[in-house]
Amino acid sequence: MDRLSALLTEDLTAVDAIIHQYLASPVGTIPNLAAHLIDAGGKRIRPLITLAAARLLGGGGDGPRKLAAAVEFIHSATLLHDDVVDVSSMRRGKKSANVVWGNSASVLVGDFLFARSFNLMVETGDIQVLDILARAASVIAEGEVMQLAAANDAETTRERYMAIIAAKTAALFAAAGKSGAVAAGRAGPEAIALETYGRELGLAFQLVDDALDYGGASATMGKNAGDDFREGKVTLPVIFARDAGDDSERVFWRRVVGGERTDDDFHRAVALVKRHNAIALTLDAARAHADAARNALKGLPANAYREALEALPEFVVERAY
Repeated sequence: MDRLSALLTEDLTAVDAIIHQYLASPVGTIPNLAAHLIDAGGKRIRPLITLAAARLLGGGGDGPRKLAAAVEFIHSATLLHDDVVDVSSMRRGKKSANVVWGNSASVLVGDFLFARSFNLMVETGDIQVLDILARAASVIAEGEVMQLAAANDAETTRERYMAIIAAKTAALFAAAGKSGAVAAGRAGPEAIALETYGRELGLAFQLVDDALDYGGASATMGKNAGDDFREGKVTLPVIFARDAGDDSERVFWRRVVGGERTDDDFHRAVALVKRHNAIALTLDAARAHADAARNALKGLPANAYREALEALPEFVVERAY
């Protein structure tokens, strides 16, 4: 992250200016609510990927910067909507927007950010990048609905869960990489390689999030540990622990995932996840996807941007937040 941010300091400053320019609205709640989330210290990994992909392939300037801002708007919109759906109370270390402004305002400002992202895509004048990011936005929505349908289903399989996170998380990472390449005029094999890089990195990112929910600290993560558990989500650590457990443990998972939980159940869930080494197994899976992300870059030009992108998967896997 630090290496990418240092290489892209000028681009990131420009992207930040674009973001705040497009947050402007005569309706004061819109910029105030949106800035509450966007200025709260997010990692900006997705726009970094877009910018680095373009620079790696010899591109740069206004087009990739607007796409990077569009990617951040799409991500921020999904977070606002997610916090409403999940009844979350904390995001990026402070009260979530839905707690401060209410659910209705959070949903509507999320819609505003989606609209602004399309304004930015259109301004690039490239129909192909518009298609890439529009498709990603629809896939993300499909993934969220898939996750909603799987909530409280203790029998969710690993295959089903991976399909959910491929849609709801990895799709935007993939689009961030591919759109950067296309903006640099490289819509062929290079774009496919960066799309693959983004997808694999996104899978690794989500799997680490899954592990942190059962093994991280709320103060470090910026959100409440155990949120997935309380929302009845079956993530990979749960799948590993459930499949390795005995009959009584599987009864426990069916009960708590189904919605019958006591105050002490999260502590037992963490103990079961640790007993069956499920956090380590989840991180192993994340590392496999991180390796696949690095491998996707092998045929691309060797330069500082490629080196920084090759280093990013290690940050994603080893992070504590």
